[in-house]
Amino acid sequence: MKAIYSLILVLALVVIATLGAGAAKMQTIFAYCVPGTAFVIFVVGFVAKIIGWAKSPVPFRIPTTGGQQQSLDWIPQNKWDNPSTGPQTAMRMFLEIVTFRSLFRNTKVVLKHDDGKNPVVAYVSNKWLWLFAILFHYSFLIIVLRHMRLFLQPVPQVIVAIEFVDSVLQIYTPILYQTDTLILAGAGFLLARRLFDAKLRYISLVNDYFPLMLILAIALSGMYMRYIAKVDIMAIKEVVMGLTTFHFKAPVGIDISFYVHLFLVSTLLVYFPFSKLMHLGGVFLSPTRNLPNDTRMHHHENPWNNPAIKPHSYEAYEDEFREPMFEAGLPLEKNPEEAA
Repeated sequence: MKAIYSLILVLALVVIATLGAGAAKMQTIFAYCVPGTAFVIFVVGFVAKIIGWAKSPVPFRIPTTGGQQQSLDWIPQNKWDNPSTGPQTAMRMFLEIVTFRSLFRNTKVVLKHDDGKNPVVAYVSNKWLWLFAILFHYSFLIIVLRHMRLFLQPVPQVIVAIEFVDSVLQIYTPILYQTDTLILAGAGFLLARRLFDAKLRYISLVNDYFPLMLILAIALSGMYMRYIAKVDIMAIKEVVMGLTTFHFKAPVGIDISFYVHLFLVSTLLVYFPFSKLMHLGGVFLSPTRNLPNDTRMHHHENPWNNPAIKPHSYEAYEDEFREPMFEAGLPLEKNPEEAA
């Protein structure tokens, strides 16, 4: 049902853009006002969220670890899973962000049966999730970089090179980009996983389904524009350049699919800072990842401790409440007679 709600919401967005830019003839609003406002909300929301997280106090080292901590010289340390220095932590962060290393090492719990047909809990590899997550995220990144050619004139050579590599197979006319199919495969797998895995479906919410369906709709509408409607790219670039340079010109002769695609992208931009998609920026500020595990080498004190509050040992606590504790039958290190 939650997936159906998300699908209805995405379809409603498509209808709004179709009627607004088509029947209502509000092409200028959907070409300039909507994406411009969405971009401002995205930037302000993203920056505000990052600043809020950066201000959150982290007085102690709380990294998650998965290997041997630095100890005696003759015990090998797992420097990437249990870093104790800044460079080791930086390498751990690099591998996490670039290769999704923790997801690669991830396992899932399944219920198997032994020879006696008795149920046994087992842990199995979950590499398929890592593979399709990699395909999805890197395809998304390359598609965003490719679209930069619409915002820049002249187009930088690095963008030209990315576009060439992405279309190197020279399939179809217009040439098919490999990332167009890979992002559909990645997002489709992540969505199917939530739909068909009973445990995951039980804990999934609307805000788990909606971004996946929205991204799929964006990808499908973009592919429709390029391969079926075959929109005028130069006219679209003129609109986009007008948006970035504030030289607005009424869009003319652009298929309605462009406004649907642009409205869906604008919705994603508005939704992004207030959703789980903010892990894009949050991963850099996660104290479970970006801190070295050096509690054996350094003593960490909470900098927010109130100096007026003095340490209160258990011995002092027992001295203060010995009589009531004794009367209540609580165990004491010293009975009232011994303390006297």
